[in-house]
Amino acid sequence: MPVAYLCILIAALLPYLWVAIAKASGQRYDNRDPRGWLAKQDNPRVHRAYSAQLNAFEAFAPFAAAVLMAQFAGVDADWIALLSVTFVLVRIVHGIFYLGNRALWRSVIWATGLLCVFVLMAMAIYNTAA
Repeated sequence: MPVAYLCILIAALLPYLWVAIAKASGQRYDNRDPRGWLAKQDNPRVHRAYSAQLNAFEAFAPFAAAVLMAQFAGVDADWIALLSVTFVLVRIVHGIFYLGNRALWRSVIWATGLLCVFVLMAMAIYNTAA
C-alpha cells in the first residue's frame, strides 16, 4: 500500500508544480494580487499552466477517495498500486499536454486518468457487494 499512498502524495503536489510553472512563465509574480496578476498575463503558457493546476486540484479528491475506498474494501494491493501509478503518470502527461497546447491528447489522457479512478471505485464496490 505504500505505493498507492505515495501516489496520493504526488497527486496532491501536482497542482503546485503547474502553478509554479505558471508563475515562472509570466511577468514577475505579485503575491498581493494573484488573480489580478493572472488576468494581466498575455503569455498563453501562463494560462495553460494555471488551468492545469485547477484541473489537477479537481482530479485529486476523486482519486484519493478511490484509492482509500479500494483499500478499505480489500481490493488487491497490486491492482491498487498499478492503477494509482498509472493515474499519476497520466496526470503528469496531462499537465505536459496542457502546457504544450495539445488539446485532443490532453483529453484522451484525462479520460485515462478518470478511468483509473472509476476502476478503483468499481473494484471497491464489487468487493463490498461480494
